[in-house]
Amino acid sequence: MSWSIAQVARMSKVTSRTLRHYDSIGLLPPAWVGDNGYRYYEREQLLRLQRILLLRDLGLGLDTVAEVLDGRHREVDVLRNHRRWLHAEQERLATLASTVTRTIEELEGGAEMGAEELFDGFDAETQARYEAELVERFGEGVQPYVDETKRRMGGWTKADAAGFKAEWAAILSAYAGLAGAGVPVDAPETVEVTDRHHAWIRRSWTPDRESYTGLGRFYVDSPEFKAQFEERLDGLAEYVRDAIAHYALVRL
Repeated sequence: MSWSIAQVARMSKVTSRTLRHYDSIGLLPPAWVGDNGYRYYEREQLLRLQRILLLRDLGLGLDTVAEVLDGRHREVDVLRNHRRWLHAEQERLATLASTVTRTIEELEGGAEMGAEELFDGFDAETQARYEAELVERFGEGVQPYVDETKRRMGGWTKADAAGFKAEWAAILSAYAGLAGAGVPVDAPETVEVTDRHHAWIRRSWTPDRESYTGLGRFYVDSPEFKAQFEERLDGLAEYVRDAIAHYALVRL
């Protein structure tokens, strides 16, 4: 027995666009494709999709899911490593939640927090790794951009930092809405959101065409950044990368 892509999407609560993306990256090819170009799935593919969704619910990225399903890593080893990461992240988020709570109390007239307390829970190691990855990937020429970011953000207030993070979340949501609706990366609506993203980036550093395009590629290549995009929509990191590349070509 076989099921069409529309039937599988309805049964699994996974969009047809996501299923097509899984096919394009080799994660879940259909059993066969009809003369009409429609994808059809059989029970073997449904069972593989079930495992994909289970691993995704556990927080694993698509690359890791593929490696597990293809036998390149033992599933139990991957899950053990992921469990360790989840415990560490749980502790970090608990600290961050406490920092936010104390900030709210201060803003509502409570005791003022110490300067060091303002940054409890922020992952300095991750930030340092981002910087090292950028320098390694793009060379020493990127170091001035890193230094510029540190210089600008060093004078930010709590409100500045909170606004910066909120704008990032809003931009991600806007991109996800466009990508989910199938809006092309060169459409006016997408260019408008990318213009907003470029303005947001300029709050911390000023990219040129090459460095801005490189940032888009970094979103795809960095596991941490890509995970942020994939939480919103599978394939979103690639969509944003391509939108940035188009914007850089026509606007920078």
